Amino acid sequence: MTRENQVALYRSMKLIREFEERCLEMAIAGEIIGGIHPYIGQEAVAVGVCSNLTERDFITSTHRGHGHVLAKGADPRRMLAELLGTLEGFNKGRGGSMHAADIRLGILGANGIVGAGGAIGSGAAWAAKERGNSEVVVSFFGDGAMSQGVLLEAFNLAAIWSLPILFVCENNRYATSLKIDAGLAGSAARRAEGFGMVARTVDGMDAESVAGMAGELIARCRDGSGPAFLECSTYRFFEHHSVLEKIGVTFRDLNEVADWRKRDPIISLGRRLGDEVVAEIDAAIKKEIDAAVEFARNAASPEPKDALMHLYAGPVAVRPGVIL
Repeated sequence: MTRENQVALYRSMKLIREFEERCLEMAIAGEIIGGIHPYIGQEAVAVGVCSNLTERDFITSTHRGHGHVLAKGADPRRMLAELLGTLEGFNKGRGGSMHAADIRLGILGANGIVGAGGAIGSGAAWAAKERGNSEVVVSFFGDGAMSQGVLLEAFNLAAIWSLPILFVCENNRYATSLKIDAGLAGSAARRAEGFGMVARTVDGMDAESVAGMAGELIARCRDGSGPAFLECSTYRFFEHHSVLEKIGVTFRDLNEVADWRKRDPIISLGRRLGDEVVAEIDAAIKKEIDAAVEFARNAASPEPKDALMHLYAGPVAVRPGVIL
């Protein structure tokens, strides 16, 4: 990987980290109503995968979706404005944390229903195949989704129809508080292989490794070879939801958390780049997020009289000539 690519990976991960740390503070303080599911620790997955995508490609996300959305190129100002429920947000403040979307960038939305993005992604992949223009879809989900029927049905249809979709399992070892060995028989990758998909497992704490493996699988999807599956071994550094951080509840061994923190993907890549490069990027990112916070806080809130607006929509133009 070139140094330019390494810098790009680091910058994107640092943007997500700074954004999420700021949002976690604001959620605990009550400024972000309802709280968030922090993505801190898992940045290498979103960044590594999305580094292989173009603006014409699509993603579906999860309840822990800020990282995916930002890695795909979303404006952090509008993302934070959405979390604060203002009109400058992606969905005019109606979607919030778990439903952020920017259709123009191919971000088909985060989703609060576990595993639901797989079905949405497969539908988008079918449409892409019909258009015949080499677009690829990436569907992100956690290990807790691996036993959800809708996701397994999406695997089945994607394989039968040879759809251009990469299913990405972010295996952070916990479905809220349930350890993976207590909730998943066998392995995620082996399950995917059962549908005839090419399946790989990668170190999800190493952005370069994720980018390399995801690049191979995405190229395979793009050339018409059908769906693929990537399991990323990763870890979230904070609890499942900000409310648990606020009240001080933990379901995990603190020594385990500390051990995984030693593998912080941002620190690891930063060492390869050097202190001078890291300091320059970090300063620029902090300035960018400071501006995003100011932008979001100053954005107008929806009027109560408009509460029932935007509940229904007609066909949505994704980009010229493409209708979903």
